[in-house]
Amino acid sequence: MPSGTLLGQALISGVLAGGMYGLLALGLSLSWGLLRLVNLSHFALAFLAAYLTYELGTTYHVAPWWAAAMVVPVMLMIGLAQHWLFDRFKVNELASLLITFSFAVILEVAIQLYWTADYRRFETHYSTMSIKVGAFYIPVLELALCMVAGVLAWGTWLWLRKTYVGKALRAAAEDADIAAAYGVDHKKLAYLLSGMGAAYAAIAGTFIALIATLAPAQIWAWLGVVFAVVIIGRLGNPLGALLAGMLIGASESIAMAIFAPAWAPVVSFSVLIAILLWDPEWL
Repeated sequence: MPSGTLLGQALISGVLAGGMYGLLALGLSLSWGLLRLVNLSHFALAFLAAYLTYELGTTYHVAPWWAAAMVVPVMLMIGLAQHWLFDRFKVNELASLLITFSFAVILEVAIQLYWTADYRRFETHYSTMSIKVGAFYIPVLELALCMVAGVLAWGTWLWLRKTYVGKALRAAAEDADIAAAYGVDHKKLAYLLSGMGAAYAAIAGTFIALIATLAPAQIWAWLGVVFAVVIIGRLGNPLGALLAGMLIGASESIAMAIFAPAWAPVVSFSVLIAILLWDPEWL
């Protein structure tokens, strides 16, 4: 058995890694839960944002926060354009899965053509900074990521439940025809939500650029676990996505500390299977 210190550090690292899962899951959860569109290109948009952040930082020496301020509006516009396509051709849930998968493949190829398949790393002076708390170390970037993910998840949850727009979105997701009878313009609200989802992907991408080593094929590395996080957190539930991400991250990290890294994927999908067997209507 590993020591208590090792397990404690693994738990901290897992919760912080779960913040990234939750942040990546946030936009996908909203799109799938409230628009009934399964947007697999969400991961490709996040990595495109990561590469743009890397390019701005390494080539033009733009600070990450200024890079994010430039990249987020670009991704928002892409999200709006995507939804125009979905709306124009009346794309349903299954078709959205296939179309966005194709779009993600195209983006992966485009990234590889421009940046090549070589591994790339955006080095900053705070990449290795950490806060020492007793015997444990908390990486500054991962802590910042979790704080941003928490603010976005909490703010989005409040927005969906306390504002007219949020309530209208939830009503339209339940029954678009009845909501329309009460004056809800679901089509316009859907554009807003699609833009938000792409913007959240851009924010996640900024942190990916700062924390991870970039390679085009990594677009698919987190797809499975983030899908599990979205389902465990329940569709359209921002706080659920964040908490599920932290749960999966902590479980994977503890499993790796006790057994081996190969056990990490087993944990997330075992939790997912157990939940769906316990309650098939969990979604």
